[in-house]
Amino acid sequence: MNPQIKCSLVMLVVAATPQPQVGAAHAAEAEALPQRWPAEKANAWYDSQPWPIGCNYIPSTAINQIETWQADSFDPETIDRELGLAAGIGFNTVRIFSHDLVWEADPDGFKARAGQFLDLCEKHGIRVIFTFFTNGCYGFEGEPHLGKQPDPAPGVHNSGWVQTPGCASVNDPAKWGRLETYVKDVIAAFRDDERILIWDLYNEPGNDKKGCQSLPLLREVFAWARAINPSQPLTSCLEPRTPDDMTQFLVDNCDVITFHSYAGPKTLSGRWLGLSEKYNRPVLCTEYMARSIGSTFQAILPIFHRERIGAISFGLVTGKMNTQFPWKSEKGSPEPEIWFHDIFRPDGTPFDPEEIALIRRLSGHGE
Repeated sequence: MNPQIKCSLVMLVVAATPQPQVGAAHAAEAEALPQRWPAEKANAWYDSQPWPIGCNYIPSTAINQIETWQADSFDPETIDRELGLAAGIGFNTVRIFSHDLVWEADPDGFKARAGQFLDLCEKHGIRVIFTFFTNGCYGFEGEPHLGKQPDPAPGVHNSGWVQTPGCASVNDPAKWGRLETYVKDVIAAFRDDERILIWDLYNEPGNDKKGCQSLPLLREVFAWARAINPSQPLTSCLEPRTPDDMTQFLVDNCDVITFHSYAGPKTLSGRWLGLSEKYNRPVLCTEYMARSIGSTFQAILPIFHRERIGAISFGLVTGKMNTQFPWKSEKGSPEPEIWFHDIFRPDGTPFDPEEIALIRRLSGHGE
């Protein structure tokens, strides 16, 4: 806009405002808020990265995000060993999930543990997609709480997962003040840390079975993160159940486009493969791989490699989350012959050595 015209418009707004000083300050603040990365910047950033390949990571000794990060259950020894397994097959990226309650109880302790996790990632040549919030589709039905977490329900997929924030907070703007402080505090602490690859602000915001209305909070989370202006890109994922209004918000506000797909190659190709050309932005799949429904490494990973779509599968070492069992598995179910998620047994042996060979070859890690 022509500066003279812009100045005239501001003067008209100020003249019409009963409290001109307050109005002018608000306008200046809005003007100063960083905007979404231009497509050229996002694409140049992605071109400078190695192809992101890795997994969604929860330590095998944790049933959920709270147990991952609480001081008395944070398990750096297991994390170190399991990140070593990931690096050994060529993974260079892990996506992790945090929880607002753990930060709220001890912000400095939470950030110290996050820093320790990043140190372990750096040791193994791995970078992090850091996820703040996630809607509730599986796991614990009530509001999340600190302290001892539930024991795994035998045979049940993801029986102890918790939502963050709880639905009562998602639907109540009066409770968003602490969430704003949480997001801004953590991003500010690591805003220039090269070990963070991407800030994933909200996992599957449109996929909820507990009555949460996520779009208003999602809008605010992006504004909070933009206010800190990190050096890393911002995103939140698309998935098949994302409502149209939320989809539009995401494609208008994400620096890089991310999506989730547990479908086979035909549906993947028909629904998701054109996103980079459509939006002229880098694209990563931050959840895939569910063997028994056709989303196998053998079927999907070569497509992502060919298209240079970031490939972040779900699960690494089978453990308390029971994600080797399929969605909606019943209590007491026997271990399936074909695992749903995960790659390694607790002793480090692979579920399928042929998968390991494929991953290592496509990641450039050798046979």
